[in-house]
Amino acid sequence: MRISASVLDAIGNTPLVELKSVVPPGCARVVVKVEGSNPTGSMKDRMAQAMIARAEEDGRIRPDSTIVEYSGGSTGASLALVCAARGYKLRIFSSDAFSEEKLVLMAALGADVRVIPSGDGLTTKGLINQMIAAAEEASRQAGCYWTDQLNNTDSVSGYHSLGEEIWQQSGGKIDAFVQSVGTAASLIGTTSVLRQHNPSLNVGAVEPAESAVLSGGKPGAHKIEGIGIGRHPPLWRFATVDEVFAVSTVDADTMALRLAREEGLFAGTSSGANVIAAIQIARRLGPGKTVATLLVDTGLRYLQSYGTQIKSAGKLKWL
Repeated sequence: MRISASVLDAIGNTPLVELKSVVPPGCARVVVKVEGSNPTGSMKDRMAQAMIARAEEDGRIRPDSTIVEYSGGSTGASLALVCAARGYKLRIFSSDAFSEEKLVLMAALGADVRVIPSGDGLTTKGLINQMIAAAEEASRQAGCYWTDQLNNTDSVSGYHSLGEEIWQQSGGKIDAFVQSVGTAASLIGTTSVLRQHNPSLNVGAVEPAESAVLSGGKPGAHKIEGIGIGRHPPLWRFATVDEVFAVSTVDADTMALRLAREEGLFAGTSSGANVIAAIQIARRLGPGKTVATLLVDTGLRYLQSYGTQIKSAGKLKWL
């Protein structure tokens, strides 16, 4: 143990945990990377650090720059952390479609958060496009730099460490990897490293069943935050994956709560979707193989949403 020079030194090296209770008998081993252990409670700390560091190196960011981005909350909070540590101002365009906990976290870390009304609290292609347009317009102002997470290939390099950690922590025994798709940077960055170690790695992508555009369906409204933008993200490449899994919001929520109750792992809805897809692959591969996936963030970001479900289930009682 040593004293860290900055909070940024605490990013990465998160635990890899084997699931025991939620994985049915006769399946391959399923292991999850607990990315909620990062400083803001999300894997996005990795990509935010990479995007800012590389822009600093080549001069796109100056000491007096204002960073601009759109975000459902995770990227925004991670950028806020990095900007606070590095001394930059940050403006984030978000929406009330995303959890209040995320909006408050971004602001608490110093971001100037502009909230765009969704109307119905659902994530849609139109809402995402509004957020992107607002960030793009703000980036035209003098002294502003738009990290542009959807198109910024610097973000991919932030996840190379994730792939290397999974491989080393598993003892070099990963047969399949599963990840949900937002910008696709985490899927591509992690997979590129894992496939260097295992060229025959099976890779699964996950998307909301209500907006299964990667599976050839139409865009739709859903409530799995951080993924399913209603179109193919610019970084997406079909050649990266072997199969795509469409998981409903209800099923993802149910699995996320099962992970909390049965495994003691409290994560967000997209993490529940990841585990559902990982189990499907694990059933097919069978014993002796290992499937890895990500718990992309902490469930503490969704307390209001989970609280409604828990109350309706009678698990929270006032005496």
